[in-house]
Amino acid sequence: MTISLGSLIAEPALSRPDLLAPPVAAALAAAAGSADGWPADQVGVAEIDPAVADTAAFCERYGVAMTESANCVVVTGRRDSAVKLAACMVLATTRADVNGLVRRELDVRKASFAATETAVELTGMEYGGITPIGLPADWPVYVDDAVAGEPWVVIGSGVRRSKLILPGSAVASLPGAVVLVGLGRPA
Repeated sequence: MTISLGSLIAEPALSRPDLLAPPVAAALAAAAGSADGWPADQVGVAEIDPAVADTAAFCERYGVAMTESANCVVVTGRRDSAVKLAACMVLATTRADVNGLVRRELDVRKASFAATETAVELTGMEYGGITPIGLPADWPVYVDDAVAGEPWVVIGSGVRRSKLILPGSAVASLPGAVVLVGLGRPA
């Protein structure tokens, strides 16, 4: 299986664990050996220049439309003494509705983006490469319906030196995923 978007050419992610953060490689391997049907075999990985891993630079360099690129942001909120964390997947043309929809879904008084150090430490992934694949099992993954509807999306791989390509429907069917209409607001 070879997948291409723009000038990005991806090979099966399961064959290139060297291009994945350890939690991502472990999650894909576990999904491939599971009977639950999550399509790990539909995930491709492409090596990129880590200097252009940030979305706008990446899309320009590799000819990928911003509507084919989805960003993963880690959000945190607090209710009484309990800290709640979640990941949000939105198209690169939008921003996550953190203090509206996400706050209500997490059932917290206020939600905000997690500090970079916290997100990196808790995910085991590099900043700028965080992906919903391989996140802690107790985190919900909120997926904008526009991401779920894309035939193919480019997302992080857990490291800045590569990107994953997979169907939007596969993002929506990740363990812990909840598809939310209107999660992504115009940027």
